[in-house]
Amino acid sequence: QLTMRTFHLGGIAAAGLAPELDADHDGILIYMDLRTVQNEEGTWFALNKNGSLHIVRDEGRSIEEYKKLLNTKSIEPLQTFLIELGTRIILADGSYVKKGERVGHWEPHNIPIICERPGYVKYEDLVEGISTQKEVNKQTGMAELIVKQHRGELHPQIIIYSDPDYTELVGTYAIPSGAFISVQEGQRVSAGMLLARLPRGAIKTKDITGGLPRVAELFEARRPKEAAEIAKIDGIVDFRGVQKSKRIVVVQDPDTGMEEEHLIPLTKHLIVQKGDLVVKGQQLTDGLVVPHEILDICGIRELQRYLVNQVQEVYRLQGVDINDKHIEVIVRQMLQKVRVTETGDTTFLYGEDVDKKSFHKQNQKVIDEGGRPALATPVLLGITKTALITESPIAAASFQETTRVLTEAGADGKVDLLLDHKSNIIMGQAIPSGTGFEKYEKRIKKFGAKELLEELTSFSFAD
Repeated sequence: QLTMRTFHLGGIAAAGLAPELDADHDGILIYMDLRTVQNEEGTWFALNKNGSLHIVRDEGRSIEEYKKLLNTKSIEPLQTFLIELGTRIILADGSYVKKGERVGHWEPHNIPIICERPGYVKYEDLVEGISTQKEVNKQTGMAELIVKQHRGELHPQIIIYSDPDYTELVGTYAIPSGAFISVQEGQRVSAGMLLARLPRGAIKTKDITGGLPRVAELFEARRPKEAAEIAKIDGIVDFRGVQKSKRIVVVQDPDTGMEEEHLIPLTKHLIVQKGDLVVKGQQLTDGLVVPHEILDICGIRELQRYLVNQVQEVYRLQGVDINDKHIEVIVRQMLQKVRVTETGDTTFLYGEDVDKKSFHKQNQKVIDEGGRPALATPVLLGITKTALITESPIAAASFQETTRVLTEAGADGKVDLLLDHKSNIIMGQAIPSGTGFEKYEKRIKKFGAKELLEELTSFSFAD
């Protein structure tokens, strides 16, 4: 589907997205999972990355009712905009919007760092010559302060205080390397004002890995080089200083008091701010998420959803429409094994990878005999490994490492029950689908319709 078209993917991290947000329908504008701040001119700015704007039909409901219906998927929005960090939103939550009207706009070349509350600027660890340097802007001719990569324990940030004497702190903003500082020390700033901007080209991540290599990476369940850090629990983000060139980011659950600590290199760009509410599995830094981590933290359902969406994203960029079920079949095969964590009274070994069907079958047998069942966790395997460790030795041998697969099958005395398509094709039998399906064949025999079936299957239009 992808190789038959010439395509180019890559360049800036926001490739494939239009910066203008224009309404295609008349309706009501609803903010979802969006933290915003309003500036003095009355424009709203998005302070988080994972929010969205929805245009819904005007049914005379309240904003809260619309949000509840969208959350439960009881209504389908007419249009959805996925919001980038720092997006300017022109219309308020719950506003009526007309077709063709501009809803918002985001900066395609820079990621803005925006002030949430008014106050006075104080630089922290922004030391000229060590963590910062002055550069002349070629367009304006003005000297600008840029944060550079540095060694040591410096943690560049802009701190906002409510008063010029710097007594009451109201906000802390970590400034990544490569960012341009837009404010002066001691300057009074208002809510919604730009503190710094990070050029999108300066984000050293491979979050747009083009086309087929990205699909192959997902299906082979490889760990990306520039992996993103993800939250392990739901909670509030807090920064706890720097340790050995790594920023200590803590996510604390306000209800239970439980904390999870993340050590993030200073060179990585944080996409969350202090005080942000995050959910488990949400990205804290830029980059590609490790699928195995999603499985450990969020569970099997969330991983299945993630893999399907990521594969579809590549195809959608090329205008290729593929039904989810085709990708879901592959994902199911990737998750067909479980790793034994407790053996119980079964014959399984601790840490052994077994097929789900075999695991449930033996567990049921042990339960029926009054024993303790085994416990296991799901395992994600790439499609190459999945094909080689399938239950059918004939199917596995036809793929790769034929000699090894057949030798091991012979040594273990394995029996191929010919339950899958591949082994049946190799043996020259009817595949277990359609009229070759086992239950279907039993019904044919039961009702004595064998002759009729043969007549139907031998029918051709040439006759």
